[in-house]
Amino acid sequence: MQLQRPSLIQGQRQILKMSPQLYQSIKLMELPVMELREKITEEVERNPALEFIGDPAVVSLDAAYTPRKEEEDYFEGTSDSGFVRRGGEKAAEDRHKFIEGALSRPETLQEHLLWQLHLQPVDDDIRRIGELLIQNLDADGFHKEPVDALFRQGLPEEGRDYFAGIEDQGSPPDRRRVQAALDLIRALDPPGTCTADYHESLLVQARLLPDAPDGLEDILSWLEPLERGKIAEVARKVNRSEAEVRTLFEHLRELSPFPGRQFASGETRYVVPDVQVIRKEGDFVIILNDEEIPVLGINPFFMKISGERNGEKPVRDFVRENIREARWFIQSINQRNHTLLRVSRAIVEFQRTFFSGGPKYLSPLTLKDIAQELGVHETTVSRIANGKYMQTEWGIFELRYFFTNSISGSGSAGSRYSKEGVKEIIRDLIRSEARHLSDQEIADILAKQGISLARRTVAKYRNELDLGSSYTR
Repeated sequence: MQLQRPSLIQGQRQILKMSPQLYQSIKLMELPVMELREKITEEVERNPALEFIGDPAVVSLDAAYTPRKEEEDYFEGTSDSGFVRRGGEKAAEDRHKFIEGALSRPETLQEHLLWQLHLQPVDDDIRRIGELLIQNLDADGFHKEPVDALFRQGLPEEGRDYFAGIEDQGSPPDRRRVQAALDLIRALDPPGTCTADYHESLLVQARLLPDAPDGLEDILSWLEPLERGKIAEVARKVNRSEAEVRTLFEHLRELSPFPGRQFASGETRYVVPDVQVIRKEGDFVIILNDEEIPVLGINPFFMKISGERNGEKPVRDFVRENIREARWFIQSINQRNHTLLRVSRAIVEFQRTFFSGGPKYLSPLTLKDIAQELGVHETTVSRIANGKYMQTEWGIFELRYFFTNSISGSGSAGSRYSKEGVKEIIRDLIRSEARHLSDQEIADILAKQGISLARRTVAKYRNELDLGSSYTR
């Protein structure tokens, strides 16, 4: 038998390396307006080449009525984008609307879960997978995108360095690591998040109970008849006594079918809209809230030193390096504002029916739709939409709210009705009902409007709206 000797094989592969400046630019793009303001203050304290030219959030009465140029170059020596600033009474009115639009809110579900995740004694791979899973959760604590779809194509190009170390960059992570991250997050407070729906959430919570009675999982498939009080029927189905089923059902009622909703504690902060959409002369006008962002410029003293030929070389190198970083920081802020405005404009164009008629007219829209329209990567749209809010005449909504699948398939290629839009229609039907409509009756009404939904899907949407069945309403 002849043994094969190991041999060296030379090959090439491309790996995206992210510079500190590019990483900083990506992180700035993710920041909502108030967090960006804090980051700017930190950078000015760190970099002596940066200085405040002005703070639009603090102006005199005379300055508030001084006309300003409406359009300026994004990449000049200051961070004053200029294209949304207006002088006169209109400027004061627009700013007042933004201040009125501030919402108080508690710590978010994602923030609470991420804080716990970072305290867990796990390796970096699982922690990074966990971060991605948590950012994929909706307000109920369920997956926005299925886990398989989230990892099927591997990590997006722009985020590979951020998630470096998870298998080969660009290839799907190991299923065992994904499952380990899922199990970890599901056991955090509140338990039962990071699941597909309320049924799986209840199943996870039942398994996490330290003193769960035997048979609790058996009755999870019979929630609807149990809600209607059909204890005897379920007892026959699961081959248990009525007393046992009643006791198990009481244990089940103590669990939360929508664990994300029960999370409402924490320090109160303010959410300031990043953009505002107003209707003017039959069209929609987008106002970017850069009034909260201090205007930055390069320190003239540093510029003078950098241009001098005489002097000590270490001093000139120090000054030029800080000026270079300051210019990149200013450019990154302007690019963030520019991208936010472009994404907001695209959202308004795709969702004109919403801005004209309200939430129940929300159309199916995906990150891919916006990315293709703007010629950018989907992760860029995801970053700019995450944590930022838009003020409309229908209320204040997170930008992610406008991305929703159709009722008959993924994305905008399916039905013209979005999931969130149909849920609003169901809410209106229940609110205006003369008598308590059953889920089947609601499905029949929707069918007459051209919306084809199964009864169980109506029941699922109704539960997600936290509305009781016809029996309990």
